Amino acid sequence: MFWVFVGFFAGALDLISTHDPLAQVSGMKNKVPGTPFRGADDDDYAFYLLGGDHLARDVFSRVMDGASIIIVIAPLATLFAFMVGITLGLPAGYYGGKLDTIFSFLANLILAFPVILLFYLLVTPEIRMTGLPQYMAIVLFSFPILFFAVLINTRYYIEPQKRNILMLIIVGSLSYLYLSLINEAGTKVTFFNTLDGFDVPGGLLTVFVSVVFVNSPTVFRIVRGLTLDIKTRDYVSAAQTRGEGAWYIMLWEILPNARGPLIVDFCLRIGYTTILLGTLGFFGLGLDPESPNWGATINEGRKLLSIYPHPALPPAFALLSLVLGLNLLADGLREESLKD
Repeated sequence: MFWVFVGFFAGALDLISTHDPLAQVSGMKNKVPGTPFRGADDDDYAFYLLGGDHLARDVFSRVMDGASIIIVIAPLATLFAFMVGITLGLPAGYYGGKLDTIFSFLANLILAFPVILLFYLLVTPEIRMTGLPQYMAIVLFSFPILFFAVLINTRYYIEPQKRNILMLIIVGSLSYLYLSLINEAGTKVTFFNTLDGFDVPGGLLTVFVSVVFVNSPTVFRIVRGLTLDIKTRDYVSAAQTRGEGAWYIMLWEILPNARGPLIVDFCLRIGYTTILLGTLGFFGLGLDPESPNWGATINEGRKLLSIYPHPALPPAFALLSLVLGLNLLADGLREESLKD
């Protein structure tokens, strides 16, 4: 939660960072923590709290701003991956047969590649220039719309007025966000550019799509396995006897009873995603190398680690503490779920 607050107040409100994380100040190269910032007018902003890096940038501000990148990308990308995995895993486990065979084969095909190698292939500039990540975004980012549309329809199909209002509000809002997300900055891919509410940098979109694509098969397998188990329960048979539709049973009988393992895996997967984002930043892939992401900051600081350890240690500790906190949260949620 500490890093969530840091990411919000440093990124959205810009209240924590004491300097521009990209600004280079003469005379502050590799300075130790607490070095006075010469020429500053305001005493509150007169120090490099964690010292300066090899390009004379404030390490403290880079770590704080880097938190906002992680806090935004990791949970949202994991959430999108869960939307894809749940939407495909529920029918695969419930219906079985050829549908299950096809979906499982595609999931296993993706999982056959090492995760780091698959990330590397997706975020390389050559792949990005082909436009493949953007076309993948068009497909993958449509799953939340499909999920909530079916969710609302199955729950309120006997109340058409309420259903239509919820569809207009929720599905309409998701569609607006969808059009904005798939429209990469500086390109014209859709016919709805006038509805484009915000621009997404190409590197950020590529990383986001890569995280969703890589995590979705694992979530699919978890949801499929849970569905195969839960669909044999008595309350599912009772719903079938009442004449409930298949999607109603999947979304309102099976999915709520699978929430325990899914919530635990969601927390763990945010941690895995955080490590992957740090790895990509460390190798200078996906995100802008100059951006204050933790992986890039660690990579830049490690080159002089034996002489000036202060540029590399704070982002490394930040990455460690965030992942450790997520793992402990997942363990706590797992223990609570076992009590039910």
